Amino acid sequence: MTAQAAFVIHSRPYRETSQLVEVFTREQGRQSLVAKGSRRPRSPLKGLLQPFVPLSVRFAGKGELKNLHHAEATAPAIALTGTALYSGLYLNELIYYLFAADIPFDEVFDAYANTLQRLANGEAIEPCLRHFEFYMLDILGYGVDFTLDAHRNEAVQPKLWYEYQAEVGFVALAKHQPGAYRGEHLYGLAALDFTNVEVLACAKHFSRQALAPYLGGRELRSRALFIKGRRSKSQ
Repeated sequence: MTAQAAFVIHSRPYRETSQLVEVFTREQGRQSLVAKGSRRPRSPLKGLLQPFVPLSVRFAGKGELKNLHHAEATAPAIALTGTALYSGLYLNELIYYLFAADIPFDEVFDAYANTLQRLANGEAIEPCLRHFEFYMLDILGYGVDFTLDAHRNEAVQPKLWYEYQAEVGFVALAKHQPGAYRGEHLYGLAALDFTNVEVLACAKHFSRQALAPYLGGRELRSRALFIKGRRSKSQ
């Protein structure tokens, strides 16, 4: 039972004094843990099992639900506020819904931690999220070739318009249609060049399209909280 780096991505009360905690670990991927007694007033775990706190954890068990035996912070919590906070919660939901348990993705763990730190440092939020989403799609095998017309098997033409077809790729259109991608913007997506505002908008549109089938039509709670918070500020 060796210690390993982890982040809490979700938790909820369990029975009278415990919690069910979803953690994302570097060595064993996503894990579901029971933190026994963690809600007791004097528990060393009380207040520790929160999102964005770099942890070292030890756990054991043979089933899907394992027992958390030890957890300690290895660094101060990554401070996220405002839109950056909602963005961090969004990353947690992506990991929770897209990764099966017990499958290690150490490179994704590092990319996740790096993205949280970039958000905390005040970097532009949209490019940070798009880079992580595109990375996730590639790692999971859901990525596409932005520079290839999937039907014609030839290079995308900068001046033509294309539509995205799930599990197929980009296909040329006879004329522009709502939601279509201009060829030159697809080359921007391929290069991950989000300095162009039109390419950045295309990146968000593509991410929503590409991730939707694997999220099972779920309405992500982080988006709902963000919208609710924005409405409250405008009132």
